Amino acid sequence: MDDFASESDSDYTSYWRDWFISSRGNEYFCEIDEDYLTDRFNLTGLNTEVQYYQYALDLITDVFDLDCDDDMRETIEKSARHLYGLIHARYVVTTRGLAKMLDKYKKADFGKCPRVFCHSHPLLPMGQTDVPNQKPVKLYCARCEDVYNPKSSRHAAIDGAYFGTSFHNIMFQVYPALVPPKSAERYIPRVYGFRVHAPAALIRWQNSKRTDMLRRLRKMEVESGFKGENGEDLEDLDDEEEDDDDDEAAGLLDEDVPLDHDNDVVIAGGGQTNVS
Repeated sequence: MDDFASESDSDYTSYWRDWFISSRGNEYFCEIDEDYLTDRFNLTGLNTEVQYYQYALDLITDVFDLDCDDDMRETIEKSARHLYGLIHARYVVTTRGLAKMLDKYKKADFGKCPRVFCHSHPLLPMGQTDVPNQKPVKLYCARCEDVYNPKSSRHAAIDGAYFGTSFHNIMFQVYPALVPPKSAERYIPRVYGFRVHAPAALIRWQNSKRTDMLRRLRKMEVESGFKGENGEDLEDLDDEEEDDDDDEAAGLLDEDVPLDHDNDVVIAGGGQTNVS
């Protein structure tokens, strides 16, 4: 959120909220009503989270008149953006805030689900935590109930705490008609028209990965601690299988195998057959 085009003092002092909302990368935000901003009850506790809190609030509410140098101005501006985001997280779960975000949702201002079977269903911004400066904003699809990254790098840099973890769920509780039917369409893997048996494929993949891991650990002389169904160490079972294979191969070599007479052909296991 720190990447903003420079504006003149009059542009963002007299109309700071208009400037903020219209700035590139801030399309996810709605405009907070001035009545909400001037009610100190709504801002409880934020003064301890924002540097130069009062100056930042004055800037947001267009009453900032401090004569300061450019560095100080930029610091206050940064604090104002952060403060607006924190207030925004509280505002969007109010009746007015939900209504404004609903309008943006219907216009797909937050983007559309990239999943093919969701058929471009609109997304909602959400946070993975309510603690600022932890995780960036994500986009939630109510049809597939999955979470996606924003396409724009500007949007991807927005703090997820500016929307919070509850907003998208509250939206669908307040407006239950918005809850879409879950998509019954699912991609089915096929090979030459035949469905791939998913559990079997998964088990083969898991066994392959486990075997590879055991081999790597054995080379490093590290005990994996993996246990078999009966509690045996898998390394011991692996060694036994290898020993059995070696014994079987040795047994074939030591076994009294009849020599090749005339048209007799020796087969595995010492048996023989006639070739006419």
